[in-house]
Amino acid sequence: MAAAKKFDLEKSLANLEELVEELESGDLPLEAAMKKFEEGIKLTRGCQTALKEAEQKVQVLLKSAGGESLEDFELTDP
Repeated sequence: MAAAKKFDLEKSLANLEELVEELESGDLPLEAAMKKFEEGIKLTRGCQTALKEAEQKVQVLLKSAGGESLEDFELTDP
């Protein structure tokens, strides 16, 4: 069985930012914009998965160390 390729969160986020800028420019033909959008959705899903896995690892580490449980993070408006 081949080893799974390590997901690079930082690189994926940078790629996602570039895609958003390209899409927001409005300079792409519809077909190219749709391909970029699809690529962005795949990157977003990969980032969400990586973040969920990281959260689960932190929870396991906290439990094994007898620490407190994690609380949901809430954004506040500036």
